[in-house]
Amino acid sequence: MSSGEKILSSIKKESEERIAAITEDADRAYNEAIENAEKQAEEIRHSGEHKVQLQSEKLLKAYKSRAELERRNSLLKTKRELIEKAFRHIYECMLSLKDDEYFELVSGLASSLGEINGTVYFNSRDLRRLPKDFAKTLGRGKNGIEISQTPDDGIDGGFILKNGDIEENMTFSAVLADRREEIEDMISKELFRD
Repeated sequence: MSSGEKILSSIKKESEERIAAITEDADRAYNEAIENAEKQAEEIRHSGEHKVQLQSEKLLKAYKSRAELERRNSLLKTKRELIEKAFRHIYECMLSLKDDEYFELVSGLASSLGEINGTVYFNSRDLRRLPKDFAKTLGRGKNGIEISQTPDDGIDGGFILKNGDIEENMTFSAVLADRREEIEDMISKELFRD
């Protein structure tokens, strides 16, 4: 082999070694890049899954919260409707009491005022069925109570007491309205015991 061939052979060998080393480095860099890309892809996928999972949990929590709120609102609405129905029933029962029970209730309302003086007004239905000497019952034997013979048909049930400029509204609707909160609490406790 001539010296030129030796030089060419040496250069060729050196080139092949360099190419092999470069190829090896390139393969290693390629494999590292692929490995890094796969790791990053896995991290992104995992991160994406984590984000998707977090978002789905957040949405689920929001839906559950909204559903619970709607359930509570529906329950509250139903309770309010039942309380209102019971309240109306109490009112209707008061109006439809038998005469003796009705006027006993009216007498009780009058006695809650303490000593009363003035004119008592009833509606026409109550005036027609008024017990004898009911003015004495209302006044507890004291003078000063007069029952007006002019009906006030703006009165649903119960009575209005007028003494000069002072007026006591003891109609059933007014008495119930004044004690509505207390009555609703009693109804609620009765209807919705745990």
